[in-house]
Amino acid sequence: MGTLNCHHFLRFLLKIVLLFSSICELSVGSELSFVTCGSVIKLLNVKHNVRLHSHDVRYGSGSGQQSVTGVSAVEDSNSYWSIRGTSDASCTRGTPVKCGQTIRLTHVNTGRNLHSHYFASPLSSNQEVSAFGDEGEGDHLDEWTVQCGGSVWKREESVRFRHKSTDGLLSVTGEQYGRPIHGQMEVHAMSNPSQHSLWKVMEGIFMKPSESPAGSRDYSHIHTEL
Repeated sequence: MGTLNCHHFLRFLLKIVLLFSSICELSVGSELSFVTCGSVIKLLNVKHNVRLHSHDVRYGSGSGQQSVTGVSAVEDSNSYWSIRGTSDASCTRGTPVKCGQTIRLTHVNTGRNLHSHYFASPLSSNQEVSAFGDEGEGDHLDEWTVQCGGSVWKREESVRFRHKSTDGLLSVTGEQYGRPIHGQMEVHAMSNPSQHSLWKVMEGIFMKPSESPAGSRDYSHIHTEL
């Protein structure tokens, strides 16, 4: 099986697992207290109670790239994002994501990365946030730094995501779209921290570090639990 076909097959299997998790309202690996590399998660904007979302609908203005929104629905599979390393720094599956670490968030269903740039967002004219790339590969504008209070990103805490290239913070301020995505909220980036830029991990599949035979931590394998 070729590399590209293998990638498509693995993503198909992941979608099946995520669909099962959504139907059964499960969080796999839910005993972990921290967020790990390789995990597939939903992110909730704490202020507006919407989950970070994308879909194959492009902006009609600005960059024309795939739109990123906030949705109130809990069970929507288009709200799953995979935590990945950058082109310069790997993010080994199962390792805790550190506060201050730069990551990419890849939209599972479309394979595009959370992205930002200096285009104006369509409703608020803040900094546009889009989904960009192909099969998880985009450019340096896909990189976000996790801002949290301790040494690692803990699941119960609210965090911020600062865009590495522009310093904008991933935010929601409540503006709602009309058709064809009626009721979904605009997601954009803003320079100043506020309650609008706080996010918390919700549902997902959390990659778990395993124990090596000698008893020390071994992050080379994926362990999940139902």
